[in-house]
Amino acid sequence: MRNAFDAAELAIDSFVHELPGVRVVFGTGTIDQVAAEAARLADSVLIVAGRRQACEADRIAGALERRCVGRIGEVTEHVPADTARAAVDVARDVRADAVVCVGGGSAVGLAKAIALELEVAIIAVPTTYAGSEQTPIWGRTEAGRKVTGRDRRVLPRTVVYDPALTLGLPPGLSAASGMNAIAHAVEAAYAPDATPITALLAAEAVGAMSAALPVVVRQPGNLPARERALYGAWLAGTVLGATTMGLHHQLAHILGGSHRLPHAGTHSALLPHVVAYNAGATAARLAAPARAAGVSGPDAFGAGLFDLAAATGAPTSLSALGLPRSAIDDVVRQVVAADIANPRPVEAAGIARLLRNAIEGRRPGDRVAAHRVFA
Repeated sequence: MRNAFDAAELAIDSFVHELPGVRVVFGTGTIDQVAAEAARLADSVLIVAGRRQACEADRIAGALERRCVGRIGEVTEHVPADTARAAVDVARDVRADAVVCVGGGSAVGLAKAIALELEVAIIAVPTTYAGSEQTPIWGRTEAGRKVTGRDRRVLPRTVVYDPALTLGLPPGLSAASGMNAIAHAVEAAYAPDATPITALLAAEAVGAMSAALPVVVRQPGNLPARERALYGAWLAGTVLGATTMGLHHQLAHILGGSHRLPHAGTHSALLPHVVAYNAGATAARLAAPARAAGVSGPDAFGAGLFDLAAATGAPTSLSALGLPRSAIDDVVRQVVAADIANPRPVEAAGIARLLRNAIEGRRPGDRVAAHRVFA
């Protein structure tokens, strides 16, 4: 037992801690509880679900019976403003007082667009690892720009996590979505408003997801691995909603809104390079998530995340997602102009280098060996 500590080990930084209150129902088969959860909150329910979730939407609609007053069956990534306005009109016409959204971030995002205007309750049923179901963050795309904001009206009242609903998520999408979740946790770890609790949750999220993803990709039907991944996604979404995101998320929003890159894949290709960019400025806060991922230290964390993405088939190159080198100047201009809370100053030359490396799919810091081999 240790008898002495130095002052640095004993010190606790000042902080303000507040976590949004979301009711969570977690477990295989919990889709059958969605109707009862909705009944706790509303009398008239609108269902939002894309085509891939049509069967799940049918099942929920049947259980809701007369409470189901309508359905929206088309969702679009990054929530185009026209799509959002049309959904608000539908919800107003059917006089919905709650929305059940089934799917990933696109379905949740459209439900949030409705709640932002009409203040309806949201019951979210995630089928990916996106995490937006745990946040008061909304976003929409208009005139080629992604606009985001925070408003507690869009925070889901209840989230039903049924790991069985992720079994149909293809390995490639599972990997990209899982890397998206890890990105939330990593940025929460060094956020300016991080607290001891969010730091613990962030590290746990990284550990759970980095352990589960290789198994999910090799064995898509492995339910325990799906459970662990969805658990990690819940924690990552929780800290995403509780903290201020930095450079990584700003870049992802610009690339998605202005250059139409796919959301989850963009996170996967960007994250190793943003971690490498920030590592020197926030090594202490990256130590726990790096350790949770089985990586030797913060300096190797970017390389370790790159290896995880490569081993699971998640995107590691922005050019493969459709971003040309000619877009660098525009992205740099937008990100430098934004007001970003980031541990390292956002400098044009450094961001341009980061983007070149991400476009080319270079492994960060090849001279630094990552300790863990993800396979």
